[in-house]
Amino acid sequence: MSEPHAHMLSWAVPLVITSVLVIPALIYLRGWFCLRNAFPTLIPGWRLAAFMSGLFLAWTAVGSPFAALDHRSLTIHMVKHLLLMTVAAPLILVGVPVFPLGCGFPKLFIKRLTPPANLPIRSLERCLTHPVSCWMAGTATVIGWHLPIAFQLSMRSHWVHNVEHACFLMAGLLFWWPIVQPSPGVASSPQWSMVMYLFLATLPCDILSAFLVFCNRLVYPFYLSTPPLFGSSPLQDQECAGALMWVWVTFAYLIPAVAITVRILSPSNVQAQRPMQAARQGIAGRSLNVAEVR
Repeated sequence: MSEPHAHMLSWAVPLVITSVLVIPALIYLRGWFCLRNAFPTLIPGWRLAAFMSGLFLAWTAVGSPFAALDHRSLTIHMVKHLLLMTVAAPLILVGVPVFPLGCGFPKLFIKRLTPPANLPIRSLERCLTHPVSCWMAGTATVIGWHLPIAFQLSMRSHWVHNVEHACFLMAGLLFWWPIVQPSPGVASSPQWSMVMYLFLATLPCDILSAFLVFCNRLVYPFYLSTPPLFGSSPLQDQECAGALMWVWVTFAYLIPAVAITVRILSPSNVQAQRPMQAARQGIAGRSLNVAEVR
C-alpha cells in the first residue's frame, strides 16, 4: 500500500477546523434565505454557490486528507497557499458575504454586533480596506511566511501552521476586497488603478518564485528529513513549487486585470453599472438594521 493511500485511510475529520468553516456557511445560508424573501433579485443563487465553493476549497486546503501531505512536499504546500489566497478568498467575496452573514445571525446577536455609528471603528474599517493596506497585507503574508525561519517554525508547530493558514485566507480576503468590492459601503476605486494594483502584486511573487526555481540550493531544510512523496528530490520539488507559483499567480492576477480592462473599454460600462449602484445604495440604507429583512 502506498504511503498517500495509507494516509487517506488513517485520516480523521478535524472537528475544530471543520466547525470554523461550517458555522459561517450555515449563518450565510440562513441570511441568504432571509434576504431572498425580502429582496428576491439582490443576491442570486450563483453568489451563494460561489461563497460555499470558497469555503469548501478553504476546507480542502486546511482540513481534508490532502492538507497533511504538505509535510511531504513543498509543491503541495504551495498549492494550499494558492488555493487559500487566490481561489477560496475571491470566491468567498464574490458571494457578497456582508449582508447574508449579518442577516444570518439571530436578532439578539444583531443588536449586540451592530452598535451605533462609531467614527474610530469606521476609520479603522476604511484603513483596512484601502487598496494600499490590502496590497501590503497580501504581499507581506506571501513574503513573510516564505522566509525560512517562519516556514520552518510553521512546519514544526501545528498551532503555528494553523495560524499560517488563517493568515493566508485573511490576507487573500483583504487583497481581493478592492477588486471584488463585496460591500456597498466600499468606495469604488478608479478601475485603472486596479489593473496596476494586480500588476504590482505579481512582482514580489515573481521574485520569490524565481528564487525558489533558480537558487540551486534547498531553501527549507525541513524537507531533507522527510521521504519524498513523488520520487523527486527535495530540490526538484522546490523548483516545481516555485514554477507552479510563478505560473499560477501570473494567470490568477492577469485574468481579472484583463477582465477589468475589457470592462473599462466597453461602451456600455457606465449604463451597466447604474442599476447595481442603485441596488447597492438601497441595501446600504437598510444595512443600519439588518433585522428588517426578516
